[in-house]
Amino acid sequence: MRFLYTLLLYLLLPYVLLRLAWRARRQSGYLQHLPERFGRYAPAPGGPYLWVHAVSVGETRAAEPLIQALRGKYPQCRILLTHMTPTGRETGETLFGAAVERCYLPYDYPGAVARFLDRFRPRAGILMETEIWPNLIRACRARSIPLCLANGRLSEKSYAGYRRFAGLARESLAGFSAIAAQSVDDAQRFAALGAGNVRITGSVKFDVTPPPAQLALGRSLRRDLGATRPVLLAASTREGEEAQLLDALDHAAIPDLLTVIVPRHPQRFEEVARLVGARGLRLQRRSDNAAVASATRVLLGDSMGEMFAYFAACDVAFVGGSLLPLGGQNLIEACAVGKPVLIGPSTYNFAEAAELAVRAGAAVQVPDAVSLAREAGRLLRDPAAARRMGEAGLAFCAAHRGATARVLELIEIRGP
Repeated sequence: MRFLYTLLLYLLLPYVLLRLAWRARRQSGYLQHLPERFGRYAPAPGGPYLWVHAVSVGETRAAEPLIQALRGKYPQCRILLTHMTPTGRETGETLFGAAVERCYLPYDYPGAVARFLDRFRPRAGILMETEIWPNLIRACRARSIPLCLANGRLSEKSYAGYRRFAGLARESLAGFSAIAAQSVDDAQRFAALGAGNVRITGSVKFDVTPPPAQLALGRSLRRDLGATRPVLLAASTREGEEAQLLDALDHAAIPDLLTVIVPRHPQRFEEVARLVGARGLRLQRRSDNAAVASATRVLLGDSMGEMFAYFAACDVAFVGGSLLPLGGQNLIEACAVGKPVLIGPSTYNFAEAAELAVRAGAAVQVPDAVSLAREAGRLLRDPAAARRMGEAGLAFCAAHRGATARVLELIEIRGP
C-alpha cells in the first residue's frame, strides 16, 4: 500500500508544481524557498535539534506554549520549526524571531524526506494535530527518531477518509512513539485505526495566553475604532461567509455598527474588499493604520499576527469557518481574551472545545447568519450579558489549561 501511495505521489508531481504556481498568483510566498519543499536546504548552524512541525497559522500559534516549554526543558537543543504554508512561516517568524530556525517540511517523497532528516538529524520530532505522512514516519522510524503526534485531533470526516486506507494508516500510526489526543473522541478514533500509546492530554491551545503587547495593541486599536461604537469581529472567515454575514447584518439594522472582518487566508483580502464595495458599504483597511471614520461600516483586517489584538478590540466575536460546513476555527483565543463568542453550526474541527464553551456559557451556537446577526445585536445591546459571557470564557480557559505539561511528558528525546 505504501508503494502505491509513493507511486501516486510521483505521478502527481506535475500537479504539485502547477498547484504551487497557481497559489503563487495570489500569494507569491509559495514560490519562495522552493528547494526546501524537496529536501534541499542552505547551510545552517549545527544541532542538536528538536523538530516541531506546524502546517500553517493555527498550528503554529497552538505550538507556541509547547515550543517555549521545550526551550526551557532542553536549553542545549536548537528548535527547528517546519511549515507547509507561507503564512505559517510568517507566523513562526512573528512569534519566535531568531529564537528558532524555520524551513518548509519537504513533500512526502522518500528522497526529499531522507535529505531533510539527514541534514538536521533531529533528536525528536513533534507533529502538530493531524499530520500523518507515511514516508516521513517510516524514515524517522528507520533512523530511530522518536515521533510524537501532539495536540492530535481526528474528526469523524478525517477518520472516515483514513479508514479507506486502513493498512497504510495503521502502519503509519505505529511509527509514533506517542499520540497526545485532544479529546476522548479523538483518542478513540486514533485507536480504531490501530494506533498504540494514545493518551488524552487536552488541547495545548488552552495554554496559549494573550501576549501583553497584543492586548495593548488591542486597546490602541479600539480607540481607532471608536470607544463607544459597537464592534462585531468576524474572525477567520472563509469564502462565502462574509456575504452571508453582511446581508444578515444589513437586515438586522444595528445602529452605528462597525464590522471588522479578518479573512482566514490573506490571499482573500482583495476579494473581500471587492465584496464589501459591491454592497455600497464604506470600507477601511487595517493596513492603513488610521482612525476609523464614523461613516465607515467595515474594517478589513488585512494584517498578520494581530488576532489577539482584534479580539481585545471588539465587543462580540464571531469565529468563522462555522457558518458553512467547513468545521470551524479556533474559538479558544477569543475566550482567553474574555469576549463573548458566536459560532455557526459547523464545528467538527473543534467539536469538544465548542461544545464545552457553549456548555460553560462562554459561547452561543447559532444555526445560520440571520440568527448570528440577531444574537450579535442582542449582546451589543446588553453589555451586562456580554460581560457575563466574557467572564465565563476566561473561566472556561483557566479550567482546561495544562495540556502542554502532559504532552511534554510523552516526548522522547534520542541521545547524541
